[in-house]
Amino acid sequence: MEKPKVVLGVSGGIAAYKACELLRRLTESGHDVTVVPTAASLHFVGAATWSALSGHPVSTEVWNDVHEVPHVRTGQAADLVVVAPATADMLAKAAHGLADDLLTNTLLTARCPVVFAPAMHTEMWEHPATQENVATLRRRGAVVIEPAVGRLTGVDTGKGRLPDPAEIFEVCRRVLSRGVTAPDLAGRHVVISAGGTREPLDPVRYLGNRSSGKQGYALARTAVARGARVTLIEANTGLPDPAGADVVHVGTAIQLREAVLKAAAGADAVVMAAAVADFRPAAYATGKIKKRDDRADPVIELVRNPDILAELSTERAAPGQVVVGFAAETDDVLANGREKLRRKGCDLLVVNEVGERKTFGSEENEAVVLAADGGETAVPYGPKEGLADTLWGLVAARFPG
Repeated sequence: MEKPKVVLGVSGGIAAYKACELLRRLTESGHDVTVVPTAASLHFVGAATWSALSGHPVSTEVWNDVHEVPHVRTGQAADLVVVAPATADMLAKAAHGLADDLLTNTLLTARCPVVFAPAMHTEMWEHPATQENVATLRRRGAVVIEPAVGRLTGVDTGKGRLPDPAEIFEVCRRVLSRGVTAPDLAGRHVVISAGGTREPLDPVRYLGNRSSGKQGYALARTAVARGARVTLIEANTGLPDPAGADVVHVGTAIQLREAVLKAAAGADAVVMAAAVADFRPAAYATGKIKKRDDRADPVIELVRNPDILAELSTERAAPGQVVVGFAAETDDVLANGREKLRRKGCDLLVVNEVGERKTFGSEENEAVVLAADGGETAVPYGPKEGLADTLWGLVAARFPG
């Protein structure tokens, strides 16, 4: 089979060196990659490096190999164009249709999906001009990944850091696999919870569960690839932040509730994929609870945690907001799922059977998505991103026209 053709555009920011890792992941996974750097980017990584890593000659100008019309052919032949890093200058040129070098010409001629991975200082990212350019590109169907928060150049820290190349690769892989140029979640804000809450018992112990957070992360990565603005509320997963998602880290059910309700205001959809502890200890022991032969075994009193899914369903933060829950069941799976759907009042409920070797920590999942209107969608056993894609399709179909 012919290798998918990817154009990797590299613009002139210090994060250009990280694109080498993205290029390696693309080529090693079977993609035919042509690197198109800007002249400014070559101050950071030279043409020889790009040529050696990609196996293709590298040019910044439209005047090289004129007989092959590279400024037209490169974009026409691509299955995906990804620009990483995308500077504020590059975003502005792309939004306004400027074409003064090979990369900007390629962007104008490409009819395939286009992904931008911005990297710049926080002030540049937050400037109204940049935000308007990003909004324009997204409105036209481009996937513009939200930058990460972290160390920038010098001593500065903030939003504007290039996401991890491995996570950018995952976005590219998801975009390529869908093979569509119009992201169906473009302009939508979705909130996803992932992982498992932990309820402290004493300084060294907690009540928790076995949720890995992998399904929630698959939902986040897939939503980014489908053009959504994603807020991920993460509880104790230890997983790297997905590229393009604004990540909020929490620990307990109370903290998760606060973060989800705050993020849900104005969101188009909320997906509660996290495993939230039903109970927490009534009292927290400030010192480690000791095992003592001269004392009776301790009795742990539990109290209920808030029912976040029911609260979201009952008090919708925005008109037309779609609320999705998850149900992990060990027996009478569908019957218990239908009862939970009725009790919680959400629009969709993903029901899966869990057990010692099922779902938790796995890369695969199998589920039935129950709908409040009586619909059922079976998702066969397969990668968790497959379930994520199916679920987002069902969610998108419920958005007001």
